[in-house]
Amino acid sequence: MRFAILAASAISLAPISAQAAQCGGDFGAFVKGLKREAVAQGHSRSIANRFFKSVAHDPSVIRRDRAQGIFKSTFTEFSRKVISQNRMDHGRINARKYQAVFDRAQREYGVDPSVILAFWALETDYGAFQGDFNTLNSLVTLAHDCRRPELFRPQIFAALSLYEQGNFDPATTTGAWAGEIGMVQMLPDDILHRGVDGDGDGHVRLKTSAPDAIMTGARMLRDLGWRANQPWLIEVSIPKNLDWRNTGLDTERKVSEWARKGVKARDGRLPGGNLRASILLPQGRYGPAFLAMPNYRVYFEWNQSFVYVTTAAYFATRLSGAPVFTAGDPDPVLSDAEMKSLQRKLQARGYDVGKIDGILGKRTRQAVQAEQVRLGLPADAWPTRKLLNRL
Repeated sequence: MRFAILAASAISLAPISAQAAQCGGDFGAFVKGLKREAVAQGHSRSIANRFFKSVAHDPSVIRRDRAQGIFKSTFTEFSRKVISQNRMDHGRINARKYQAVFDRAQREYGVDPSVILAFWALETDYGAFQGDFNTLNSLVTLAHDCRRPELFRPQIFAALSLYEQGNFDPATTTGAWAGEIGMVQMLPDDILHRGVDGDGDGHVRLKTSAPDAIMTGARMLRDLGWRANQPWLIEVSIPKNLDWRNTGLDTERKVSEWARKGVKARDGRLPGGNLRASILLPQGRYGPAFLAMPNYRVYFEWNQSFVYVTTAAYFATRLSGAPVFTAGDPDPVLSDAEMKSLQRKLQARGYDVGKIDGILGKRTRQAVQAEQVRLGLPADAWPTRKLLNRL
């Protein structure tokens, strides 16, 4: 199952017509509208009728959408929870089992096998748990709901095109509650436009074919901007006198510049000096430290949770042979109530932190760092009780 909010940036969507923006109302009437739109797009009426014949509203999908398990765990807590020895062992087994496929994916798309393996593990435990929600019901239910119809409605018609190709069964295709399908959990539009027949059987079947899933996942990353055969994340040690204002994803320097400032690879050597990178401190200056290269940012096109992205990227380095990261001794995490209080205080000072949800997301981190600078505190973007009290 997917661990985070559906990332809108990971979906290639066509412009939405006024008709397509409609939502709500009687569900049966809504489905009739979808059929009319399908015919208007060029699909035959008989195919549209067969495709939508079994569709039903699924209230459990709405409940999941309203109560998503967005990360309130720290990076250390979450990564230790999900990167188990079992997943490490099965990663190595699958790497050997599908070595020829991974080699092909790397040749054609420049994506390291460990990157695909980490996604495969975190999304579905290497295909063992792919979700049991009827995909068409999920997509139509979410499109009917007026929260994000522009996101889900195009996926319905992508699924219809897959149905016409013989790659989707509206009655039996299942997946995650948000409509993602297969071993690496991809939406119908991405399967339609980025699907790769990795096993040569003439179909793209991400639920049952590991080669299809591996090749499609690699192509997806390439299309989202992955730079061929470049690193993505490396653990580093950092000097205590580093200017903390220069840490975070908003600041990039050449790796050679970071090296001159005393940044060192914890294991092995730093990558080529002309590559640009940011210092990533998931839990502030006393916690783990990483050098994040441009490929790390591509992870956010797949999933928008900072904790998930950093865990997936770090997991891939482990599968490539990196040691367990040094956890350090970071300042204690704020409680949920304290984090929401912090967000309200930042909002009152004019910062756009988004929803007051207790999540240390990108905009909250940016606001925290700006206030740390203003107050003369170490600006490592990690919220502490001292900062909360000062505000």
